[in-house]
Amino acid sequence: MNVFDRSINFDALFKFSQISRSTQQHLKNVYASLAVCMLVAAAGSYVFLITRLFQGGLTMLGSLAMMGWLAMTPHSPQTEKKRLAILAGFAFFTGLGLGPLMDYVISINPSIILTAFLGTSVIFACFTLSALYAKRRSYLFLGGTLMSGLVVLLLVSLLNMFWASAVVFKAHVYLGLAIMCGFVLFDTQLIIEKAEMGDKDYIWHCVDLFLDFVTIFRKLVIILSMNEKVFETWALGCP
Repeated sequence: MNVFDRSINFDALFKFSQISRSTQQHLKNVYASLAVCMLVAAAGSYVFLITRLFQGGLTMLGSLAMMGWLAMTPHSPQTEKKRLAILAGFAFFTGLGLGPLMDYVISINPSIILTAFLGTSVIFACFTLSALYAKRRSYLFLGGTLMSGLVVLLLVSLLNMFWASAVVFKAHVYLGLAIMCGFVLFDTQLIIEKAEMGDKDYIWHCVDLFLDFVTIFRKLVIILSMNEKVFETWALGCP
């Protein structure tokens, strides 16, 4: 038998038998919204690069305000367009917040941004497919561990503001990347379970995955820039 004489069944490759049709449609809405969010965030970063406006805590306050507004706006067909506009505002402020990092990395090596984006896309796609093909609920047990890891990272980050240790900073970045990859698995399966139970708020579910993507992208940008000592000096001096 010729082992090379085999056809690939692409229908079977993209068949998620453990996920209902309604949930599959819900996921399509989530990922379509995610794609729009990434475009809007890119526009936000570009606006920062050409204007140098909205620096520091203003962008963070804007993002938090938009997220709070979105959370307080009830999910219904009547409010869908309004909530999509709020989501776009949240993505825009998030992109503005990435602006200073993008600006500094461009001065070092502009290709880092494209490399980091492609790397983030591959990582996100791989972990998303792992969550979709895996047995339902198989990654939900990660929730407690991942949240504990985030708390540890936060404490280490606060302490390192006083230590200014490059070793601790690098460990923080790599561990943060690993934790966020775990969150892609966890959040994807959590969205599926919520959708199966009737929660079809694809706009709010998009926020979870968008934050995962942005954080992974930020970590990869930093990792790819670590060979530049000037970057480490800048990063350690950031709050």
